Amino acid sequence: MAPTLYLVIPCYNEEQVLPVTSKLFLDKIMSLVNAGKIADTSRVCFINDGSRDKTMDIIRSLCSEDEHFAGISLAHNKGHQNALICGLMEVSDKCDMTISMDCDGQDDINAIDGMVDEYIKGAEIVFGVRSDRKTDTWFKRTTAQSYYKFLRFMGVDIIPDHADYRLMSSRALKALAGYSEVNVFLRGIIPQLGFKTAIVYYSRAERMAGSTHYPLKKMLSLAVDGITSFSIKPLRMITTLGMLIAILSFIGIIYIIVGAIIGNTAEGWASTTILLCFLSGIQMVSLGVIGEYIGKIYMETKRRPRYIVDEEINLPEDKE
Repeated sequence: MAPTLYLVIPCYNEEQVLPVTSKLFLDKIMSLVNAGKIADTSRVCFINDGSRDKTMDIIRSLCSEDEHFAGISLAHNKGHQNALICGLMEVSDKCDMTISMDCDGQDDINAIDGMVDEYIKGAEIVFGVRSDRKTDTWFKRTTAQSYYKFLRFMGVDIIPDHADYRLMSSRALKALAGYSEVNVFLRGIIPQLGFKTAIVYYSRAERMAGSTHYPLKKMLSLAVDGITSFSIKPLRMITTLGMLIAILSFIGIIYIIVGAIIGNTAEGWASTTILLCFLSGIQMVSLGVIGEYIGKIYMETKRRPRYIVDEEINLPEDKE
């Protein structure tokens, strides 16, 4: 029997691009069904992340036109990662595998064929990895490459040039359900699951319509989450830096005392001011890093739900 596949696609204010890409998603599902690779019970499942435009109306319309479309609407905007994990968890018992991807059409839809082939060969997780970054600006390309290297340096197990385009089996999804943290960074969690993995390379295209919903501010926030959720090296670096400054300060004190004894002293406020400003800056940065970790602890201890589902459309009963 052919396996059931669910495409899980988070959407936030995608009224411009959704009518275009939804047809491509459906055509890909039907081509795989006709080829006998997946079952006709497969679905394209959109996750409406509290959109303020007509995104959910479009999803309802698509679901009424074709049963291969399904929709989940969150009661409030919870962010891309939470919307994605909502979709994965809500459909995990309804299918044999999921493929998560963005709604904007930038992820090469033809890479799905390779992912399904790898699943049939036995892979539980298949990562979609960009073969190049030609569509990125020089700034984004440089910062992205530096970010991946920095995460590796911090001890985070992450796949370079991989975002959230991936296949996961129902077995891998059940393992993912055991990760209940509120600060979700799936790019760091998924490689830790430990199942058999594979990689499918693809070229990322330009957005088909609309504008990006991931500006620099959100990218920086995701970067901070990736570091603080999986590594305590920043805290250790602060400790090391503190010890180094303490040693240098001790040497400076000895130098001053020796200078006073031999009468080689010089008055000056500039050096003193610079030193105070430097130490104050180090202290503020250190407090900021420590505060980021404390904030993460605070959010986790409240144990609030990561998402609340408001509406579900065309989702069948769980598979037995």
